[in-house]
Amino acid sequence: MTRTPSRPVAVAVTTAVLAAVALSATVLVPHLRPVATAQVAAQADPRVEQLLARMSLDDKVGQMTQVDRGALDSPQDLATYRIGSLLSGGGSAPATNTAQGWADMYDNFQRTAMSTPLGIPLIYGVDAVHGHNNVRGATMFPHNIGLGATRDPELVRRIGEATAKEVAGTGIDWNFAPCLCVARDDRWGRTYESFGEVPEIPTAMTTYIDGLQGTTLGGTNSSVLATAKHYIGDGGTSGGDDQGNAQISEQELRSVHLPPFKAAVDRKVGSVMISYSSWNGVKAHGHRYLITDVLKTELGFTGLVVSDWAGIDQIDGALGFTGAEVAASVNAGIDMVMVPHDYRKFISLLKAEVQAGRVPMTRIDDANRRILTKKFELGLFERPLTDRSLTGTVGSAAHRDLARQAVRQSQVLLRNDRVLPLAKTGKYFVAGKSADNIGYQSGGWTISWQGGSGNVTPGTTILQGIRETVGSGAAITHDRYGAGVDGSYTAAIAVVGETPYAEGEGDRPYGLGLDREDLETINRLRSAGIPVVVVLVSGRPMDIANQVGDWNALLASWLPGTEGRGVADVLFGDYNPTGTLPVTWMNSGSQQPINAGDGKAALYPLGHGLSYAPRTTTTTPTSTTTPTSTTTTTTATPTSTTTTTTTPTSTTTTQPSAGCVATTRIASSWQGGFQAEVTVTNRGAAGINGWTVTWTKPSGQMINSLWNGRLTQTATSASVDDVGWNGTLGAGASGSFGYVASGAASTPELTCRSR
Repeated sequence: MTRTPSRPVAVAVTTAVLAAVALSATVLVPHLRPVATAQVAAQADPRVEQLLARMSLDDKVGQMTQVDRGALDSPQDLATYRIGSLLSGGGSAPATNTAQGWADMYDNFQRTAMSTPLGIPLIYGVDAVHGHNNVRGATMFPHNIGLGATRDPELVRRIGEATAKEVAGTGIDWNFAPCLCVARDDRWGRTYESFGEVPEIPTAMTTYIDGLQGTTLGGTNSSVLATAKHYIGDGGTSGGDDQGNAQISEQELRSVHLPPFKAAVDRKVGSVMISYSSWNGVKAHGHRYLITDVLKTELGFTGLVVSDWAGIDQIDGALGFTGAEVAASVNAGIDMVMVPHDYRKFISLLKAEVQAGRVPMTRIDDANRRILTKKFELGLFERPLTDRSLTGTVGSAAHRDLARQAVRQSQVLLRNDRVLPLAKTGKYFVAGKSADNIGYQSGGWTISWQGGSGNVTPGTTILQGIRETVGSGAAITHDRYGAGVDGSYTAAIAVVGETPYAEGEGDRPYGLGLDREDLETINRLRSAGIPVVVVLVSGRPMDIANQVGDWNALLASWLPGTEGRGVADVLFGDYNPTGTLPVTWMNSGSQQPINAGDGKAALYPLGHGLSYAPRTTTTTPTSTTTPTSTTTTTTATPTSTTTTTTTPTSTTTTQPSAGCVATTRIASSWQGGFQAEVTVTNRGAAGINGWTVTWTKPSGQMINSLWNGRLTQTATSASVDDVGWNGTLGAGASGSFGYVASGAASTPELTCRSR
């Protein structure tokens, strides 16, 4: 995560903090297995070694320096100081903010960088965190919290692939994404950057890395370097304080926050970005144990480690970076430092620390090996300029269609009192500040760092999507505040929620309720005596328990991005809602932090999500498979049932042997593979403390990844146990897991056993 403005940090006792950083290399938490401290070097590449042998200290220090494009005093400084990397922080864009303007800017910078005697190309990074979001006209996908609600790793891979094409089409080589934080407190202003509150969800979504990098980094012309961020524990800070302190045990750090990063390393992610936050009082940017011992040595990460925006400035708690902070961060294992402004000072200080022997040349050489290896793998030496054949993919119809599909799948239907789906005939009143506002529905990190209001970039607002969906079949009236609504309308749709924010500015320690305008707008619609559907546009759950009982339906739309018609597709029944909560929805703001398994009574639990085509329920003791015909399930209103026709691959049901029943749904399929979701429901009269689902696999089918469960598989069978938080089910309650498999899509006969 990077940011353009700077803001003050709290002043601390510098000597004590730096001493703690120095000790972090050797002090381990008792009773946990210590790891080796030898640093894992990047795999030797003869080209890298030959180049490294020719490089001076100036060349090497320059390669370790990353500067924001807007901070360059002169483009020629790229060559003068041998600068290895540029970036664009949030809102840092060329004067002509178009795909063509970005490509021209990139090529000009690259030509200058390569004018040095060694001709080393620069690598350029951006925060393309939900599409290429700095570029006007690019496709903006839902933010990660919405993608987590889809539970669809293959969809996320395809989004990564589309984003890579748009990023590469502007010349950019490096994306500071995906964010693999596990958000444990909704008051945190970066909750929407998290795929979910339990490690299984972001771990499954590391498929985004495959989309960005491809099968092999540099294997295609659209391959860009991915970044797993922010390492580590940023989602576990006390009070949800951005850049705060994660006061947790090493066991919790490893069990909750480390698994997504391990999965990223296993997928050969090219870079890792360090978190602003601290772990038990020591800033991660100076934490040798976490960076060198755990990440590089224990996990075997051979890519490059980059700091966050001015992150090394915060090691001692005082404003501005010092030689001691530079040495502490580099010795901790950071390979490239996002300065991002005072690059001359940084270069001077790092050189001085090396010459004084406080930073060994072996560490400088290791950092350069890691940086140069990625530049060679990306093909920057052979193809340093923009591939203009990709420039036309920015904001393409195909990518917008994919984004619309992602919006559909991300919608979570939380409440439905027989109102949704709406008919495409009738008379509807649409209100709310977010109904006709691309900026609001896209959230932070959209054209600017904190996001904005209005037509910040081309797209389809939710209101426009509603109008396009109903066509001439229904009359649509719109007023932001609900003025003019009366009893003649079939229903009212209130599109309300949060206004855009990003890190720091989005922290809400004092409450998560709707603002006064939203509440007044909804009450104005309710006073007309017509059904009211609330569409909540937000980056996290909101404190709505005192109001939701007065609403007829509630749809969590998260931050959908530019393709608002995906919301309308669900509202009017063109797409059956399939999203499920990636986080626990609070009953009260006073419950924060609230997470699955902590014993707090939620308004809506992790995994909750209603559907228009209700889930199958049966009571006979034998297993059956239903390829077509009808299914009967509980709808959003607990006392009613609905019968609906399903597709041949939609569900497979089995009966409980001891209180539970398992239902399979094929979420998506492609040539050679598919993704499935399994819902486990307790049909007994008493609660259960866990479950196991087993089935026989078709010949040749192999499960490649699974989330929300523990998998055991052979060539012919699969068995999945709950992971604790989704295994304790009261009567009528449900848990779920999902998986991606190779082979033909199938809905096998399942057996569920409860404990």
